[in-house]
Amino acid sequence: MFIGVAHSYLGERYLLIRLFRRDNLPKLYGGQTFTKNTLRFAWHVTTIAWWGFAAILVHLAQGALSAHVIAGIIGITFLLHALVSLVGAKGKHLSWLFFIAIGVLALLASTR
Repeated sequence: MFIGVAHSYLGERYLLIRLFRRDNLPKLYGGQTFTKNTLRFAWHVTTIAWWGFAAILVHLAQGALSAHVIAGIIGITFLLHALVSLVGAKGKHLSWLFFIAIGVLALLASTR
């Protein structure tokens, strides 16, 4: 979990902020706001993905790993991806639709 927090915090503070100061970012949908929001949510979605992998490794280490557990972790991870995408890009980046679909399907698979 620490590495994920460090990734998000340090990336935001030392990489993204400096990148966003540039005036030559692509202007998508009429400006750079969409570009910045997309880069920001993509950065933080990576952190969430790492937390999902960490959860799988924790369950693996405890000997409690099954297909149902993996599917549940994947489902939750993708629903969190959807939330970050939806909020971060204010719904303009349609990845949230796919993340929700994957998350719901994975959670359904975890209950079978």
